[in-house]
Amino acid sequence: MKKTDALTVSIGVLAVVDTYVTAPVFPVPVWVTFIAWASFFVVGGGPRGFVQSVASNLTGLVIASLSLLAIANTGPAPLAAAICVGVGSAAMVQVSKQKLLNVLPAVVWGFASTVGTTVTTGKAITTASIQNPALVAAAALVTGAVFGIVSEAFGEALSHKPQPQLN
Repeated sequence: MKKTDALTVSIGVLAVVDTYVTAPVFPVPVWVTFIAWASFFVVGGGPRGFVQSVASNLTGLVIASLSLLAIANTGPAPLAAAICVGVGSAAMVQVSKQKLLNVLPAVVWGFASTVGTTVTTGKAITTASIQNPALVAAAALVTGAVFGIVSEAFGEALSHKPQPQLN
């Protein structure tokens, strides 16, 4: 099977699993797992891509969490919130100077996934429980990277041509 066809089957089947599992079994936002899954492929895939994607996404998550904490401590002033986001955005660009984090969109996706998870769950970044949006987003980001590496391996297995048997 051609590699793109093999990935089509692999990703299609695993997308069903991801969507089903993240609803009743492992309650994390499926859209965040898909973002992290795409991030895995964007940074190049393979074991190195897995590490780089997770590191980048989680770095964005940390920067977002710090930005949200700063916003929580400044009150509901729109200008203060905008400044906090601006500082966080500048921080993302600066960390992308590091080789492991040099794919800036992967860092931004971690930031955006964290902010989005905060908004959609309605939980503050200061929530002191397993429902903390940063913890939920982190779990989803790592899960998405796992789906990325598994889908790549499954696709490789499907596209692998069997070797002729010598008798």
